[in-house]
Amino acid sequence: MTKTIENFLRYAAVDTQSAEGVSTTPSTAKQHDLAKILVRELEELGACDIIYDTEHCYVYAGIPAAVGCESAPVVGFIAHMDTSPAVTDTGVRPRIVENYDGGDILLNREENIVMRPHDFPELLNYKGQDLIVTDGTTLLGADDKAGIAEIMAMAEYLLQHPECRHGRIRIAFTPDEEVGNGAEHFDVKLFGADFAYTVDGGALGELEYENFNAAGATLHIRGRSVHPGSAKGKMKNAILIAQEFQSLLPVFENPMYTEKYEGFFHLDSIAGNVEEVTADYIIRDHDETLFQKKKDMFLQCVDFLNHKYGAGTVFADMKDSYYNMRKVMESHMHLIENASAAMKELGIRPKVSPIRGGTDGARLSFMGLPCPNLCTGGGNFHGKYEYACVQSMEAVTRLLIRITEKYAGDERES
Repeated sequence: MTKTIENFLRYAAVDTQSAEGVSTTPSTAKQHDLAKILVRELEELGACDIIYDTEHCYVYAGIPAAVGCESAPVVGFIAHMDTSPAVTDTGVRPRIVENYDGGDILLNREENIVMRPHDFPELLNYKGQDLIVTDGTTLLGADDKAGIAEIMAMAEYLLQHPECRHGRIRIAFTPDEEVGNGAEHFDVKLFGADFAYTVDGGALGELEYENFNAAGATLHIRGRSVHPGSAKGKMKNAILIAQEFQSLLPVFENPMYTEKYEGFFHLDSIAGNVEEVTADYIIRDHDETLFQKKKDMFLQCVDFLNHKYGAGTVFADMKDSYYNMRKVMESHMHLIENASAAMKELGIRPKVSPIRGGTDGARLSFMGLPCPNLCTGGGNFHGKYEYACVQSMEAVTRLLIRITEKYAGDERES
């Protein structure tokens, strides 16, 4: 078993699930458990400039430049320690399905949980390879412990092979990416890289420098509860008004019907009763103009319902979350060109595509650290059908090493 896979299986066992709606960073104290492990391992590897932000749970470290490469640009690699709040990662029990035959994978016999190519046809791309899967009761944590494992394996290799040509390298592991706060307390100056890559993507070959513009909106609906036997002309059912609000949004601008560059409105959660309803939405679009139109439409729906049911019936609390990093990356396309070239040299087919979500790199790019996203070799993130391909993860580690070599002696400014 390679170091990359050993690392991943070890990290996957650590519960690091983040939490929504928490104002502190990290949102869960247990993320420190993995941070402390990584600090110890970096110390044992001989990494330099190790800094552990014990308040906010960030880990920074470095690898010195190889002899003769001291003037090369400083390249960074970043991955996040937390896992999604969507499904528990307490008691993760990964196992390796060797030489996958293309059939159904029984994850849990007792609960009859099966991962089928019929439901996940991309599984057929891994026929003949080895897949790491869950036991069907937790997520796996490949998002993003696969990225951490690959970065740590890269660091170990370079520290043990001083003959490899590379400039100074910076490493960072962040908390709370899954709840949108991974870059909240990231110290770009302390990190000290000219540019970086997040290692937080999916299938081998994925390379991303575009992401959604994103906003979140919480809809508050105030109804009026009256006994249904005497409710005529008096009751305002907040539940029905919430349904009406949803019906005003374009039916096909919904995650279930969109792909590629198509944006959407997504009703993420809803709770309440006749008297009061709260609904959480996310609004996404790659195009800045279309993004603004979606936000305007959302607020127009609020105005319409207030006109219909009375002022103050509906209120929306809307806030932008992050923006499309393409605007920044267009001035730093060498990051994409070098990563693509490194992939081709390793026999990996680059798949440049937009991220239908966000990464720490989106916010970091606007904080002065250009930061596209690289693949990890995982799939079906945020659920019990999550998996990671052994061969893909090992290839990503080689890719990270090759990217550092591409920048050895490169005098291009960041």
